[in-house]
Amino acid sequence: MGDDTWEGLFPNKFFRSYFFPSFNVKDLHTVDDGILQHLYPTVDDGEWDLLIAHFLGVDHCGHKHGPDHPEMAKKLTQMNEMLRSLVDHLGNDTLLLVAGDHGMTETGDHGGNSEKEVNAALFVYSKTPLFGTGPPEEPEAIPQVNLVPTVALLLGMPIPYSNIGEVMAELFPGDGDAVSAALQQLSVYHVNAKQVDRFLRSYSLVAQDLPAEQLQHLQELFSGAVEEHAQLLAQLQEAMLVSPELESRLGNLIGRFQLYLREARAVCTQSWARFHPLRMVAGCTLIAASCLLCYVTSELATASDSFYRSCLLYPLLWGLVVAVLLGLACTFTQEGLDLLLVSSWAAAVSQVAFFWRWWGRQPKRARLAGSQPPLASVGLRQQVQAWLGLAFPMGILLFRCGAMFSDSFVVAEARVAPFLLASLVVLLIGKLHWDGHLTVPEGPKQQLLGFSSYRKESWYLLYLVAVLLVCVRLSVFFHQCREEIPQCQPSLFLAPLASLRNTRAKNLFYLLCVASLVGLVCVVRWWLRHYGNLNSSDPVVLFVRWGFPLVAICIACYWAVASSAEDSLGKLQELVQVALVAFPWAVYGLVSVGLLLLLCNPMTVFAKDTRESAGPIVTPYLGVPSSEVDFLHVIPQIYRRMQESLKSRLERGSCKATVAAYGLGSVYSAALVIALTLLGFLLLLLHSERLSLAFLLLFLEAFMLLHIHSRARSLAGDAEPFSVPWHAVISWLLAASQFFYSTGHQPIFPAIHWNAAFVGFHLDHSTNLLPAVLVGANTFASHILFAVGCPLLLLWPFVCETPSSQKRKPKNEPREELHKEEEHMMEMRLRESPERFSAALLQLGLKYLFVLGMQLLACVCAAMILRRHLMVWKVFAPKFLFEALGFMVSSICLLLGISLVMRVDCAVSTWFSQLQLR
Repeated sequence: MGDDTWEGLFPNKFFRSYFFPSFNVKDLHTVDDGILQHLYPTVDDGEWDLLIAHFLGVDHCGHKHGPDHPEMAKKLTQMNEMLRSLVDHLGNDTLLLVAGDHGMTETGDHGGNSEKEVNAALFVYSKTPLFGTGPPEEPEAIPQVNLVPTVALLLGMPIPYSNIGEVMAELFPGDGDAVSAALQQLSVYHVNAKQVDRFLRSYSLVAQDLPAEQLQHLQELFSGAVEEHAQLLAQLQEAMLVSPELESRLGNLIGRFQLYLREARAVCTQSWARFHPLRMVAGCTLIAASCLLCYVTSELATASDSFYRSCLLYPLLWGLVVAVLLGLACTFTQEGLDLLLVSSWAAAVSQVAFFWRWWGRQPKRARLAGSQPPLASVGLRQQVQAWLGLAFPMGILLFRCGAMFSDSFVVAEARVAPFLLASLVVLLIGKLHWDGHLTVPEGPKQQLLGFSSYRKESWYLLYLVAVLLVCVRLSVFFHQCREEIPQCQPSLFLAPLASLRNTRAKNLFYLLCVASLVGLVCVVRWWLRHYGNLNSSDPVVLFVRWGFPLVAICIACYWAVASSAEDSLGKLQELVQVALVAFPWAVYGLVSVGLLLLLCNPMTVFAKDTRESAGPIVTPYLGVPSSEVDFLHVIPQIYRRMQESLKSRLERGSCKATVAAYGLGSVYSAALVIALTLLGFLLLLLHSERLSLAFLLLFLEAFMLLHIHSRARSLAGDAEPFSVPWHAVISWLLAASQFFYSTGHQPIFPAIHWNAAFVGFHLDHSTNLLPAVLVGANTFASHILFAVGCPLLLLWPFVCETPSSQKRKPKNEPREELHKEEEHMMEMRLRESPERFSAALLQLGLKYLFVLGMQLLACVCAAMILRRHLMVWKVFAPKFLFEALGFMVSSICLLLGISLVMRVDCAVSTWFSQLQLR
């Protein structure tokens, strides 16, 4: 009765069962109350041999509130009363075992291997004495024993077949004297050793993975001990042994059985921790080749379409053909289809084909390069600047990857990632200063020293960097602790508001969380209004106006109800349970509606037609009507016509503008900002209330990174606006890693926020898919947000261009300068070169995948090389698993973010075509 996990482990094995849903850690009472309803009547009727009552209230209370909460005191008191009542119902022939299946950390979690997690009490009680009346002897050493064979023998049942543990022989004391106790323990060890020997014999015939030499040695140990045991029993029957000699031989024989059991366990442990070095090397090679492919392709992303077909599409088709052929071969040969092996061969073939075709194009590029001026004609300073521009970010990346091979750095990565991010940004400022981009050009009246030699834009850039560094420092307050750092204290922001005992502090934190939520909504709406993306009456714009505040209200109401759920009584408790489900589902529904509206019509542009003349807007293209070439010919003309119209209105003060469009210059970024805000609402809901401050910090730091990247490119005078520099991509990913830790996570299983699986669900789930998605979204929230927002690295510099309508030139300025100022087209510059826009998106995505792949490759190599390291299962293997899952989540979300930009691009093309028809 109790935990329904028993039903999954032993289906249809119990004579009678009362199981209750156990996965909802927020439910403290359902399982315990169900057990108490059936426990005492079942004990009294006596129709049972083994009765299991698995309580979960204490475990769930630890997860929800921690070990020091008043609710824990209530649950422990309930357990004490249960034990006191249960003892009164026990018969004289009943053995009571009270055990914990694990311990608990200071935060109420478990799953690691710290002392508080792996140690638990065992209480054995019987109304009939189990031990002798004499004082117990002090044992020489505490053996490594197993509870399973001990309980089985105490209950008169056979030891489970596959168990190789050592029995606790001290629980079998015999009739009281030393010889009787030794004989009883010897009998127990003999049964234990026979069971292990039988299992090893059967297992070695099937698995063939235990070393033959060690099996032979174990067989010799067992045979010798059994032979001596038989001789000893025969001599006892003939009364040939006196007491001192008998005690000595009994102790010696018990030691031989113990030696056999412990060596058998060691052999199995060593053999079952098996590795496949060849497959490990092959996997590392595939990942390394994929990273190299991403890097090479990102550097050649401006190539022609023929390059994509030759070096990307055709190798992919070859890989698919190889996969199909291997699958058919496995089918016809009636061998098992190893999907991992087939997909690996397909990937390897496609990569080899790519590099072969890419290398085949090298001579042609070399001949083309030979017609260019020699490299020596380029100044040495420019060469050094180019190398430094790549060396700084790549050096930071290589340092981060190298740190994966140190368990100390992995344990302290929560502080390493922010340090590397701050270092990269500071190095960027230093490089700009070294290149002379922060100071004004030297003139006859220019001071060589002093603050006046710096540009005004340089001070604004330094201000952004200062705010970023403050955000980096503040993010440390939201970290989760690892057991390897005993002096660490977990952040008070990680615990839910319901765990606070002080009502005043709870209310204060609640108001602070609601203020951060309101601040996020206001800032996003201000940004959209500033760039003119809230002027239209399209559904998505209306949703931003009214849906965003409604989502924030639902989240705030859910926080209020969840923080006071334990204080409600009677019928109010039922209403609270309904609200705990209704408000999250309202958020789920509103966010889904917002994302669907954004996908259906992502245009946030308001177009106002005020034409008074019948003159044509564009020069017609003499080609196939409605063709893509026609669109590419028309779009720049329409946008320039709108610029000319606004220009004429500014110069003459007239109101005869042909077309007035609001928000067109930031249409791509607006869609991404709306999508990121909706995802932020959803991820906020899955975290504890006080982590809303961490999410507000996340959005602020991302905003600072985008502005620093844009200002740095503006000061450096980057001649290639369609290429995102490496330092921007690496800093973006470092921020994603930083906020993985600053949202209360660690790459260890005890730090997983299982509560996220029940946000909006009162009872247990019918499948594991939905809770896995919710927990995964909670764990990799920063990966999701930064991956979806990755295209902003390309778009933001165009958004930060100052529109000509916002800056008036003096009347005495030459008309050439005025015309130059009018060239600021913001994101519509991307529409002037659609092929370069597509190539830039591809290049950005490949750079992002390259950095992700390098981090994953470092974790894989660390787990492979250090597979025999003492900390492999505690540090390196969990880090590898979390990094691999984060890589998958980031890759999928990166694809979704780029797909959203492409969807907006299609909507812009449709909008321009409709405008042309008008």
